[in-house]
Amino acid sequence: MSLPAIVIAGRPNVGKSSLFNFLAQRRISIVEPTAGVTRDRVSTVITYDHHRFELIDTGGIGIEDMDQLTAEVEQQIEIALQKADLIVLVTDVIQGIVPQDKEIAERLRRLNKPIILVANKADAIHLGPEAADFYALGLGEPILASAIQSQGYHELLDAIVAKLPEPGPAAEAEEEPVTFAIVGKRNAGKSTFINALVREERVIVSEKPGTTRDAVDVYFEHQGKTYIAIDTAGVRKRAQIEHPIEFFSMSRAEAAIHRTQVVLMFFDAATEISQVDKKLGMMVAESMKPCLLIVNKWDLARDKTTIEAYERYFTRSMPQLDYAPLLFISAKEGEHVTEVLDTVRELHLQASTRVSTADLNQAIERAVAQKRPRTTGGKLPKVYYGTQTGVGPPTIVLFVNNPESFSTMYRRYLANFFRKHLPFHEIPIRILFRARVRSVSKKARK
Repeated sequence: MSLPAIVIAGRPNVGKSSLFNFLAQRRISIVEPTAGVTRDRVSTVITYDHHRFELIDTGGIGIEDMDQLTAEVEQQIEIALQKADLIVLVTDVIQGIVPQDKEIAERLRRLNKPIILVANKADAIHLGPEAADFYALGLGEPILASAIQSQGYHELLDAIVAKLPEPGPAAEAEEEPVTFAIVGKRNAGKSTFINALVREERVIVSEKPGTTRDAVDVYFEHQGKTYIAIDTAGVRKRAQIEHPIEFFSMSRAEAAIHRTQVVLMFFDAATEISQVDKKLGMMVAESMKPCLLIVNKWDLARDKTTIEAYERYFTRSMPQLDYAPLLFISAKEGEHVTEVLDTVRELHLQASTRVSTADLNQAIERAVAQKRPRTTGGKLPKVYYGTQTGVGPPTIVLFVNNPESFSTMYRRYLANFFRKHLPFHEIPIRILFRARVRSVSKKARK
């Protein structure tokens, strides 16, 4: 079931993204003094007073984008406004009403949708009376808000939920969405893939590198299942980062890997795997997240190579992710796009699986019998038993006589063996070695 859409709108530099982060209680949209930082529709789901709704941040109305993407930004704003169930118009109480505020208020009024007026940046007490001027916009009493002073949080959310229908029992029982982050180098086709997946212009697609800045959460449904796709900025060498906005974009991309359930790592089939790809692959491997490797733009490469040849090339180039499945798609042509979701669900299921202690210890016995750990310091390493202590990723603790005697190579061998014989075929497995603590008799304790 789709959630009510609450859209934050207003002219540039009135603090829309700061207000968005304030209501979300975490940093999602990039906040930077430069006008026009937000381009795409940035969204998050908020739960407040038993209500769940999608809060959407938009670009500044009337902005002239420095990269000639003004039309695309305006298109994203218009789509958001048309889909909105409620609009939060943000103004700047310090600057007061400017002509553009009046133009925007009139534009929103023509939509015949509920509007909540916010007088933002009310960081000082003496600015309260100044908000009275905003009655002139004809949108009712403005709500004073300030992210710096933590002012207006409950007042604004109370006003929002007061205009929403009462939540039904279906909302409380709604299945949690599967979340996947889309990462990769610039111009690998990540945003094109998002739009093909949700079948709308959800994020801006441009030939200009660095078009995507924020980590954009896209909520959608497919065959009755709910997903959150996180579109991220293209990764590049840190030495090539030229602007604070790029730094924040990279940080958001890295954070997206850690907060997601599955990572989709994109590659451009028409270009070689680079050092940037390899470093990003190492970051994904170290995050212990299930990963689906997407070779995009396959329609441009299929006449030059074969899937088998590319798979061999990929294994040589990215051995740290040799367990991850590889899928060849063309986001632009829509080839195999929806198949990605089936694999995402399968990987998420594997990462959430628990095996019985009996099945695990049978696998441990077979693994040790097939390949025993090497003796170090004249002492034979022994594995007594193991247990699964967690999921996402599956975490297996092995109780041994000496944890330091087990090498990284043997740990890798065990992970590969478990992937082959346990239901964790295509995901990372965390293996921990712990010394077995022998029970002490009462006589010995005395």
